[in-house]
Amino acid sequence: MEMKVEDLSKKLQVYIRILKLAKRPTRDEFFKISKIAGAAMALVGLIGFFIYLLMTVLPEAL
Repeated sequence: MEMKVEDLSKKLQVYIRILKLAKRPTRDEFFKISKIAGAAMALVGLIGFFIYLLMTVLPEAL
């Protein structure tokens, strides 16, 4: 698979255009995203903990 200079140039232009459109989040946006991501991680952790409990405690109770 050989890449031509034109193909590489087009890819680079697309990446540069995307970077120009991107902006830094405001402080409020950042904290809101952080809270949502933290809540999602906590939820996944709780689900994993309950599965762990079911796999370890339930077989011993039977």
